[in-house]
Amino acid sequence: MPVHRPGSARRALSALIGILATLLAVTFALPGSAFAAQGRGAKAIPHPEDDWAGSQILKHEGGSTTGAEPPGLLATVEGVDVSSHQGNVAWATLWSSGVRFAYVKATEGTSYTNPYFAQQYNGSYNVGMIRGAYHFALPDNSSGAAQANYFVDHGGGWSKDGKTLPGALDMEYNPYGATCYGLSASAMVNWVKDFSNTYKARTGRDPVIYTSTSWWKSCTGNSAAFGSINPLWIPRYGSSVGELPAGWGFHTIWQYTSSGATVGDHNKFNGAMDRLQALANG
Repeated sequence: MPVHRPGSARRALSALIGILATLLAVTFALPGSAFAAQGRGAKAIPHPEDDWAGSQILKHEGGSTTGAEPPGLLATVEGVDVSSHQGNVAWATLWSSGVRFAYVKATEGTSYTNPYFAQQYNGSYNVGMIRGAYHFALPDNSSGAAQANYFVDHGGGWSKDGKTLPGALDMEYNPYGATCYGLSASAMVNWVKDFSNTYKARTGRDPVIYTSTSWWKSCTGNSAAFGSINPLWIPRYGSSVGELPAGWGFHTIWQYTSSGATVGDHNKFNGAMDRLQALANG
């Protein structure tokens, strides 16, 4: 009859626990895993492919989205912004139509990267456009610093090559809940400062801020803290830019359509080509 040895059973159980612990550690360490994202304190993102610059502005503020260029614009440069919603973009066709700059969604939160980013970011550059990347902010998902670092690490950097715009921070209505992500106005201002300061420390450039006047008033208390630091990219779907958020005396980029069309949303740079090049060069 075999002799029961308690010590052997304990050793076997200890070995099994060790194996399970190793497997869990590997799973949490995998960069693309949901466990890795959650381990950094980030929340799951339900549908990042549906979140692009202006996707929530149109829902909350309305406006004309015919795609027609507003009348009376002088000394402006045509641009587009795109995300995974557009898939592979026909950049040569857009260049032929007069588009000279592009912003491409790179990231959202701290777990999503645009699967078409390389085609869109490099493709626009290769046809001659000045291009930049943008980050769709989720202030209730993780800190501003964490999202700035994730953005820079996944395509949102900057180089002084004359063809790369500073990264842009997309601040707009929450696609997943409360308009202001559950943050007070002062907390939202601090979140934006955290992102902006971290991005500046990583790249040497102040990020462009994309936001609407209405959202900015509601969620930052119409803070004037950024107007002298960050260029403004403003969405408004009408015949003029209209009222600007506090602190900004002028806009740098105007997004005048947001339809999610295959060619992306259209924008105007507020100045001539040499000023766009100056923004790229820093």
